[in-house]
Amino acid sequence: MSDWYGGFPKPSKPIRVEGGIKARSKRGEIAQTWWSRRFIEVLESFGMGGRLQRGKNYARAGQVLNLSLSTSVVVGLVQGSRPQPYRARIGIKALSSAEWDQVERALAGQALYAAKLLAGEMPQDIEDVFAELGLELFPTTMRELTMDCSCPDWEIPCKHLAATCYLLAESFDADPFQILAWRGRSREELLDRLRTLRGTTAGPAAEQPTGPEPLSASLETFWTAPEPPAPPPTTGTTAPDAILDELDPLPVKIGDDSAVDLLRPAYRAMTAPE
Repeated sequence: MSDWYGGFPKPSKPIRVEGGIKARSKRGEIAQTWWSRRFIEVLESFGMGGRLQRGKNYARAGQVLNLSLSTSVVVGLVQGSRPQPYRARIGIKALSSAEWDQVERALAGQALYAAKLLAGEMPQDIEDVFAELGLELFPTTMRELTMDCSCPDWEIPCKHLAATCYLLAESFDADPFQILAWRGRSREELLDRLRTLRGTTAGPAAEQPTGPEPLSASLETFWTAPEPPAPPPTTGTTAPDAILDELDPLPVKIGDDSAVDLLRPAYRAMTAPE
């Protein structure tokens, strides 16, 4: 039996699967963060709004069996009405190494952008950084995207591609670095490059001279009298009558004893402890 009727594929129900990737959103918009909403808005601006809508039910029902993202290409394996799942592929041009070098230098040169990215956040106006360099983070024309699906539907995007787009947007919600990886720079490569450009991968910083200790660090001892200076160290004990030996010999004798010898007991008595 033909799957086509009047030039169009016959309506058919997809084969239900267990363990597929289900969209977290159960109603309303699927994209939650500004960057994932921006991606959906871009696709809708190409006139895909109605066609994208058909993929929401597939995304929420878990018809996408697998979703993989690599540089330039996202591939979704989607279960349709046939036993063999369809392969939906979305391609975008990756930035060159030279272009990424410009972007990384621009991001590293602005502390706020670098801080947010290093904290795992997507800066709100990161698109402006790309625009100032004549580059684009999100596609701006349909010609920048390539889409194809192995299903018999000739419309692009078909419901399988639309489901893949919605789940891709949710993956951007969970990890904004997926957008950058799609454009050719992985999370690890980008953050390592930013740390290097900002000089945060160097070894331990050289010791810096410290200033006076702040008052808050010495409140307990601030009003305490300082310790008296320690007496100078001594190298030995000096006899109290040694000064007599510094004098020239006195030409005075009392009996058979010299005057110096008679004075020695007096000097020793004056310095003896009580």
